[in-house]
Amino acid sequence: MTLGRIHSLESMGTVDGPGIRLVVFVQGCPMRCLYCHNPDTWGFEGGKMTSVDEILALYDRNAPFYKSGGITVTGGEPLMQKEFVAELFAAAKERGIHTCLDTSGIAYDPKHPEKMDELLNVTDLVLLDIKNIDPEKHLRVTSQRIDNIIAFAKELEHRNIPVWIRHVYVNSELNTDDELIRLGEFIATLKNVKVLDVLPYHTMGKVKYENLGIDYPLEGIKDATKDEAAEARKKILLGMKAMRKRMKAQN
Repeated sequence: MTLGRIHSLESMGTVDGPGIRLVVFVQGCPMRCLYCHNPDTWGFEGGKMTSVDEILALYDRNAPFYKSGGITVTGGEPLMQKEFVAELFAAAKERGIHTCLDTSGIAYDPKHPEKMDELLNVTDLVLLDIKNIDPEKHLRVTSQRIDNIIAFAKELEHRNIPVWIRHVYVNSELNTDDELIRLGEFIATLKNVKVLDVLPYHTMGKVKYENLGIDYPLEGIKDATKDEAAEARKKILLGMKAMRKRMKAQN
């Protein structure tokens, strides 16, 4: 039996997919997002080695609350432990449990899409975090290239797996109007996107950096407001609308 390196478990998650969910935070992530609020999940050596049965036992204890929910695996980066997540999701599917993967897609290898078969075949929904559509800005914000993430988004469309796009709005410098519109243009090319969530940046994770002795990358930048995130979402939708109009004209 495969064991997963698990950072923590949240028994009553309400923001990581539909309904009330058991949320599994895996340990380990190659991204270094400037606004990450879980830097304690970065390292690949931490966490607790946990079995699928242990996680499902926790699910069973709260099963009445999960009738319209299910299990979400987030992180860290779940694709870094895809064999374990695939085993967990396969066991969940046998019980009729809805499965949701919250990922950046960074660990996807476009040269070997078949390596994701085992996991994606038992995944009902993907929450895909796109940090920035501009390649240079994405590298600045995450310390990783965007290529594999774009390829993963297209792979999910090819497999017709429902996707919720999630994007964090920080400010007009890290999320320019042009970048928001271009993000919308890209999203419009994907036929499987069901939801667009734009989340306001917050500093609630700052204390974790202090506890870990790590400099906080966005020191001095204030929290974004819900209204600012809503305005950013409108700009993404404008990009989507413009792209769909162009695609319709081409057809």
